[in-house]
Amino acid sequence: MTPTQDSLFAPPRRGTPLRVGPAGWNYRDWENIVYPAGKSVDTLAFLADYVDTIEINSSFYAPPRPRDAASWARRVAHNRNFRFTAKAWQRISHERQPEEPAALEADCDAVRRSLAPLAEAGVLGALLVQFPWSFRHTPENVEYLDRVFRHLADFPLVVEVRHAGWDTDSFYDFLQEQKVAFCNIDQPVIGQSLKPGDRTTAPLGYIRLHGRNYADWFREGAGRDARYNYLYSREEVRQLAGSIRKIGQTTEETYAVTNNHFHGQALVNALEIVEELDGAPPAVPPLLKAAYPDRFRD
Repeated sequence: MTPTQDSLFAPPRRGTPLRVGPAGWNYRDWENIVYPAGKSVDTLAFLADYVDTIEINSSFYAPPRPRDAASWARRVAHNRNFRFTAKAWQRISHERQPEEPAALEADCDAVRRSLAPLAEAGVLGALLVQFPWSFRHTPENVEYLDRVFRHLADFPLVVEVRHAGWDTDSFYDFLQEQKVAFCNIDQPVIGQSLKPGDRTTAPLGYIRLHGRNYADWFREGAGRDARYNYLYSREEVRQLAGSIRKIGQTTEETYAVTNNHFHGQALVNALEIVEELDGAPPAVPPLLKAAYPDRFRD
């Protein structure tokens, strides 16, 4: 992808949309590595010059104000291929109250209202409901998922689970019946963690790349930056691009999100994946090229 002066992008060269981009766009440790420091830089608009998707992280902590969501839509409008994905509110996934059905309905309604401006602008590609490793495959939890999916059925839905107990045909059949996409994850495989894959259960494909930092993934006291401090090697990028291609063969569109955000590594690997998929070097922010001179060629 090469940004153009008239702010319009050429149609994707791939047969079906394979959108690749980072999780989040505003990190203090990205300043002077990805984009220049300073409040005058619109980091979202800046990144939309280089990638076709960004996963919204802030929506996990609280539903965004509709006016903020409308602003995000305007700031990426110069890239006509761009689509956001968004993480659902943590009250649905991490702070769930199965015994209070009315609370779940209210939380889902809040998510729907908050993201409506993105949907109305045609720039919301998917809503990701991400559950923690502690969320196990039980009949009660499957029933809870069914309720969540029904309340959020007007979104293109993706579900992420991390425990290996979910790796069953019955679960994948359930997702297919619900037309909910399974989120493939690349993460350190420790104990009963779900292994990486390239499975599809809906017209939408999704994969999240968390890095392979085995030393810090489950280490007590490890902060967010330490846990996601990992730069995929070029060989690992080639392997991941192969998985993304395979997912794209059976979907109408696919999203690949790099979540190894520390020091801009997510953008490095996202652009390298784009190069593997497109077969041509992508445009790279000058500061990023200077910070990682061994990863980008002219």
